[in-house]
Amino acid sequence: MEKEKQTLRKLHTKGFLLALIASSLWGVSGTVLQFVSKDKAIPAEWFIGVRTITAGTLILLVALITMPKGKKSKIFDIFKSWKNILLLVSFSLFGLIGNMYTFFLSIQHGNAASATILQYLSPLFIVLGSIIFLRQKPTKVDVITFFLALFGILLLITKGNINHLSIPLDSLIWGIFSGVTAALYIVIPKQLISEFSPLVVTGWGFFVSGILFNIYHPFWINPPKLDTGSILGVGTVILIGTVAAFLIMVMSLQYTTSTIVGITDAVQPIITFILSIFFLGSSFSFIEIIGSLIVIVAIYILNRYNE
Repeated sequence: MEKEKQTLRKLHTKGFLLALIASSLWGVSGTVLQFVSKDKAIPAEWFIGVRTITAGTLILLVALITMPKGKKSKIFDIFKSWKNILLLVSFSLFGLIGNMYTFFLSIQHGNAASATILQYLSPLFIVLGSIIFLRQKPTKVDVITFFLALFGILLLITKGNINHLSIPLDSLIWGIFSGVTAALYIVIPKQLISEFSPLVVTGWGFFVSGILFNIYHPFWINPPKLDTGSILGVGTVILIGTVAAFLIMVMSLQYTTSTIVGITDAVQPIITFILSIFFLGSSFSFIEIIGSLIVIVAIYILNRYNE
């Protein structure tokens, strides 16, 4: 019995560490995205077209390779129902493309740390959506975390002076939208993930996003001039911050629960903050740091309570 408990603890620890790595990689990705969008001035349209089609192709290949031999054709089963197709397209447009585009613009107009904190508000928007559209009665925890997060955001964007914004208004607006679209990224594919594997759903989501976005703005037409730094930056966000991070997160769920994995979400904004200071030369006041920590704690409590 004791050996079984030790084995279970080891598995949970392994899953937690994998989730921690994945969340850290997303934090790294946010910092590199600032370098790509601001220092290298890579256009959002070109970047998203390349990111979605590349990530989708790679994730689908992994899904295909890991499927049992006799079930490889099931990778296309998601297209057998018009309802599933509609959900997949909605996920691609409003979840993936919407989130990547708004997050990119929030960073481009401001900085990665503030944009990541604003995107991190997604669980709050999920709760607000449930209250507004599903008529769910808010709990005490919902109300407390809402005002706590709101207070933290006010400190972050004003440095304590309500007459002055410490980040550009454009960045704030796009950041709020990135939080809303991040909520849609979580909510829309839930039904699909209950029927198909996360690899298949996310892989097709990225791939369909790539097709749709490249119809709107083909990445091979008027591409930006890329130097070594640009290529390394773009490659890091796609391969490490998108594909690797997602695959490691999925792997972590094989060893532990989504509740344990959810604990690691708070690591992403912290990593982005630290890397922004050391590698991008960003500076933050004591008030901004306190505000960010208040938001992280508020959303952490909300996530824990609603698991």
